[in-house]
Amino acid sequence: MLHIFCPHCQEYREEDEFHYRGQAHIVRPKDPEALTDEEWGSYLFFRKNPKGIHHELWYHVTGCRQFFNVTRDTVTYKIHESYKVGEQPAVKSEGDLA
Repeated sequence: MLHIFCPHCQEYREEDEFHYRGQAHIVRPKDPEALTDEEWGSYLFFRKNPKGIHHELWYHVTGCRQFFNVTRDTVTYKIHESYKVGEQPAVKSEGDLA
């Protein structure tokens, strides 16, 4: 079981208090109506699925009910950091280096 640090509650809690909500740092298109169907579908449905460091969005369901981001290694399940939405991660993923 993962123990996740909630940056809002300022404490570690067991993972069953949280829900994984997908990839973090997804930027909504500024003008969605200008997108083609292919571009809109890509925005809605296609996400990174890396082997290694990945930035994820989590929701503290049974605690403070706040969203926050987690940087986790998908191979080892090690959590490197958690931080509030809007903040930038200290640990970079391979995709961030491009």
